[in-house]
Parts: sequence; C-alpha cells; structure tokens
Amino acid sequence: MSDTAPLDPRLLSILVCPVTKGPLVFNAQTNELISEKAGLAFPILDGIPVMLPDEARRIKG
Repeated sequence: MSDTAPLDPRLLSILVCPVTKGPLVFNAQTNELISEKAGLAFPILDGIPVMLPDEARRIKG
C-alpha cells in the first residue's frame, strides 16, 4: 500500500482537529491535514488520517 492514497473529500468535510475542534486543511504536498490553530500536521497513511495528537508533527504557526 502507498502512503499517498487519496483522501476522500467527504471525509475531509467532516473531520476536525482533535485538539481545537477547528477546521483542517489538506496539504497535498506533504499528505497531511493541517490544523493552523493547533500548529499541528496530522499524517495521512494509506488514505487514512492519523488523528492522534501524539502522532502529529508540530508546525510553525
């Protein structure tokens, strides 16, 4: 399986950041869901978002 499987747009429309409950933005270059408010990037593996704060990458906000 590939780490870059496409993300279902319907899924993106219902997902929120588990930390802030705010919106997420899909970054196709890094294959991550970005929570700008929390400063976190959640990875998408095999088309499945990993929404665990401990697995997220910190981003500069």
